[in-house]
Parts: sequence; C-alpha cells; structure tokens
Amino acid sequence: MVILYPAKVTQEVDGMFFVQFVGLEEAFTDGETLEEALFNASEVLTLTLLGRMAEGMDIPQPENGIEGAHYVAPDAKTQAALLLRQARGDRTYAELARALETSWDVAKRLEDANHWPSLRALDRAATALGKRLVLSLS
Repeated sequence: MVILYPAKVTQEVDGMFFVQFVGLEEAFTDGETLEEALFNASEVLTLTLLGRMAEGMDIPQPENGIEGAHYVAPDAKTQAALLLRQARGDRTYAELARALETSWDVAKRLEDANHWPSLRALDRAATALGKRLVLSLS
C-alpha cells in the first residue's frame, strides 16, 4: 500500500501554481512551476502529517478518485510510520512488542516518523502484523 494524498493544483493569475490538499485544510503551498509546486507539496504534506502525529490529532485516510487531483506522497519515514500504525490497528504496543520479542519502547519507535527503522525491523514488524514488506521506487 502506498499513501498518496490528493491535492488540487491551480495556476494563479501571476503564473504561480497553488497546491491545496483535499481533507488537510492546513496543508497548502505553491511554486513557480508545476514541478516545484508538487515538490513543495510533498514537503508540506510530510510536515502536516508529522505535526498531526506529534499533537495526537486525527490523520484522515487519503481520498481516492478525486477528479483532476495530483496524488502526493509524504517522505519515506512518515509513510512507514503511518503504514505501521494502520497495520497495527487496535493492537497495543505491548502486543506488538511481545510479537517482536522486544521492548514496548522499541515497538512504539517503529511508528515514530522522526526515527529511521531498519529494513529488518520493518520486515519483522510487517510479519508480526500479518503483512508483507514490499519496497518500491517511483
């Protein structure tokens, strides 16, 4: 699963490209070119999701099928943290820690987007959660 959030892009009168994320009102940016605006959008999306995670706020699921939207991914660390959070579901960190044969703190850190978990740790966590780790470059 890849986490991609829809964003509407409009070109302003001055030629700038304005980007507004659907469902994340505080996430918007712009750029002189479409490429720059979408690059900036990925950074803004990452910061918005990190801020929501730090504040314990709800993180909405990305909407699909938004006509004319550009779909933007957050950075890899944030995406990994969100995917593990979704896969964990209602399981506690203690349950995950027991399945991984590690401490509660180590299990919790897997969902910390400021921490770079190893591929081995991600693979073990995915297996413990009944998932498979699949890598992709795009």
